Amino acid sequence: MQKNSHEKSCSACAAGIFEKKEPFWKQKKALVLLVSLAALASGLYLEFVLSSEAYAHALYLLVIVVAGWDIMKRAWESLLKKRFDMNSLMVIAAAGAFLTGHAEEGGSIIFLFACAEFLEEYAGERARNSIAALLKLAPETARLRRNGKEVEVDAHSLKIGDIVIVKPGDRIPIDGTIVSGHSYVNEAAITGESVPLAKERGGKAYAGTINGGGYLEMRVSTPSDRTLVSKIAAIVQNAEQQKSGAEKFVDRFAAIYTPAIIFASVLVAIVPALVFSQPFDTWSYRALVLLVTACPCALAISTPVSLVSGISSAAKNGILVRGGDYLEKAAGAKAVIFDKTGTLTEGVFEVADVVPLNGHSGEELLRIAASLEAKSAHPVARAIMQKAPKGLRKVSKFMSYSGKGISGTIGGMVYFAGNLKLPVKADEKSRELMGRMESEGKTVVIVATRERAIGIISVSDRLRDGAREAVSELEAMGITPIMLTGDNKETAQAIAKRVGIKHFHAGLLPEQKLGEVKRLRQKYGAVMVVGDGVNDAPALAAADVGIAMGAIGSDVAIETADAAIMRDDLSRIPFLVKLGRKTMNVVKENVAASILVKGGVGLMAFFGLISLWVAVAAGDMGLSLLVIGNALRIGITRMRTWF
Repeated sequence: MQKNSHEKSCSACAAGIFEKKEPFWKQKKALVLLVSLAALASGLYLEFVLSSEAYAHALYLLVIVVAGWDIMKRAWESLLKKRFDMNSLMVIAAAGAFLTGHAEEGGSIIFLFACAEFLEEYAGERARNSIAALLKLAPETARLRRNGKEVEVDAHSLKIGDIVIVKPGDRIPIDGTIVSGHSYVNEAAITGESVPLAKERGGKAYAGTINGGGYLEMRVSTPSDRTLVSKIAAIVQNAEQQKSGAEKFVDRFAAIYTPAIIFASVLVAIVPALVFSQPFDTWSYRALVLLVTACPCALAISTPVSLVSGISSAAKNGILVRGGDYLEKAAGAKAVIFDKTGTLTEGVFEVADVVPLNGHSGEELLRIAASLEAKSAHPVARAIMQKAPKGLRKVSKFMSYSGKGISGTIGGMVYFAGNLKLPVKADEKSRELMGRMESEGKTVVIVATRERAIGIISVSDRLRDGAREAVSELEAMGITPIMLTGDNKETAQAIAKRVGIKHFHAGLLPEQKLGEVKRLRQKYGAVMVVGDGVNDAPALAAADVGIAMGAIGSDVAIETADAAIMRDDLSRIPFLVKLGRKTMNVVKENVAASILVKGGVGLMAFFGLISLWVAVAAGDMGLSLLVIGNALRIGITRMRTWF
């Protein structure tokens, strides 16, 4: 099918996720099935109504060639590789049916098997389309301001720096920064959050989101093939192709199961005839029924279609999962490890206390601290910078000490700013004051020379909305919430108490956090780590599932985390675990149904209680429909409407 010109330039389109599909009745496989159905129905009419067996058999053979061409080709390729698969089973069964005088059943089983394959493909496409339909939101055209005029252009032709006009009710065509206007933008397509967010000059806007009642002008910041929505599409598509542990197990099982069934069918065909003098025709027919009954189609699709539905449901609710394996691991998580700053708290600090010491003024304390912190990117540094007076001092020989603080030379004197792990002296009064502030949940910075303290600055960080509820929900699910932080014990204890976490570890350097995650994995088994995706990268990497919070503005988080939550919404954590558990329950239900139905129909086949075509219709196509329908219900759920 010919693609539009814009699809050639877009990585997401090129991946095929947004490729326009033909209507059902125009698709090649659908036409093949319709032609095969007409030929099969005509053959049955000729044989059983008009008694014209020769013409009927010719039509059955036509059904096998038309509907079974791809099946026979795959069976041949499998044979060349010296292994048998489900295609081999069906070809053997169809040939056997013809040879034993059941030509109508030979045509029927190939037709029904082709129908089952079509249903499987439709199920996979349906699961993919559930996210593709959500993501195919960015309009193909954009209003561009060019030479003072408004012109409409192909959205894929936009370049970085172009000024795009977004009118009320428009979908935003590309990622960019707002340069003019004010509005509320609905970002539900990306974050799963239906409440529109206020956007004004300097704010970020993303392709596919919907502008509310205001007028916006935005400067393009990202090429059309690197927008956030394109990255999400690519990640979801790649995730669908990743095999989970459950899928790999089913594949290994099927690889052993298929040849074993062929061997068992051969025994059923020949042992009763040779050993017990039973009619060979009767038992060879039963062997063929057993052969097609045991075809592992439904078993093979039971796991992947369920995981694809789960991944799609997660994406629709603002959670990107990089593969079914991580959804499976989330289902088995026994502990969730939270970073403190920026995860349980908002990470937006404000100066709470300024306490000068040893004859220094508050203004001097803030000026020295801000001069040092001006070279740091830590959130605490930004809070101190905002509070500082004008006229910062020049700093030389700046040094940063991970997990401790910073230092620099000002006017020939070395100053430190950080915690008491730095080589500074603090008297008993200063330590007592710092302890009291930390017990209130504040982060405390001591500013000092090597000989004496200049003063103490405390900053406070607000608890994130929903943190306590998320922690409580995890505990109710039998999962242990744990907090790891670089802050001192008193501050950590205060935050842990407010959020309801009973287990926490404080005063950890980044490498110590990593070691603690490894220790907790040994203690609990599967663990999830929730952090900001950048500062917590080592700990996230060491977890069974590393989850990056607030990933909507972080390329690093989106592209490296095992799972990424687009907005800073902690309620998504218990939802992800519930979704994983539900998905794996559906996988187990589908596998159990496949084995039980196959076993039951197989027994009926052995005792001659079922015909060849009924075995395929019930034990293959019917069962495939059952597991597909069970799996697809995962993909239509939304947060707070399920479980």
